[in-house]
Amino acid sequence: MTKSLVFFLLGGASYLAGRSYDRQADKLASVPRIREFKDLEPLLKSQNRLMVALRGNVGSETPMNCEFSELQGVVVEKTVLKYFLERIKNEDKDEKEDEKKNKDKGDEWRKDYDVLHSTSKQVPWYLDDGTFRVNVVGARSAEGFYCTHRYAVFEPSKSWHGVETLDDLENLPYITKGKEDRQVLGVKRIERVLPIGTSLSVIGEAVKDGNGTIRIQRPDGGGPFYVSPRTIDQLTEGQRGDARVFYGGSVVLTLLGVADIGLHFL
Repeated sequence: MTKSLVFFLLGGASYLAGRSYDRQADKLASVPRIREFKDLEPLLKSQNRLMVALRGNVGSETPMNCEFSELQGVVVEKTVLKYFLERIKNEDKDEKEDEKKNKDKGDEWRKDYDVLHSTSKQVPWYLDDGTFRVNVVGARSAEGFYCTHRYAVFEPSKSWHGVETLDDLENLPYITKGKEDRQVLGVKRIERVLPIGTSLSVIGEAVKDGNGTIRIQRPDGGGPFYVSPRTIDQLTEGQRGDARVFYGGSVVLTLLGVADIGLHFL
């Protein structure tokens, strides 16, 4: 009976999660869509703040030049990883006596990495649909945001031969053979970029400041805030799809609880 109670509780939790996704989809669908950005200015004359959904292309007056590509971006994230092979040490006392022997003949190594450092830079940027520009503020904390382009280079260690390129590193098995406790393979540098010209959807609060500049930001009073390469319809349908998954899980878990009760009485 305890098992069936657990099934019912999990089924209820799954149903509530589905309802939450459904409500979020309803909120997204209810946000007014702006077909042309120039229509925002007259709308904001009658009210200072307005929830809107729009789609345009990324632009900036001061874009950054990327290091590993010829792109210019408004958000650039860089990560440096040091890859190495580390010998898997045997914890079994009975086999520790053979440690030196195993090491000489080639013990197992595990491919791993350390994060040396990570940086993120952003410049002021806007969306443009050809009729008007709208500044976007706080996009990196919005739901659905990510840098759309990724580049990586690999700098091999001079003391290690056999892993010379990025493909060599990616194709190296997670578990391999070796004779030393730790061996540095090299450094992998990753650059993630949100480039100029990327088409993005933004759902948030439109605000007009004293200079007449319009910006989209996270709603002060709470509400959806999305910045994503996906279209607005895709964002809404994604929430609906997640809701269906949880509703289905709720039904399955409830049926399992009923079946468990039935088996108990039988």
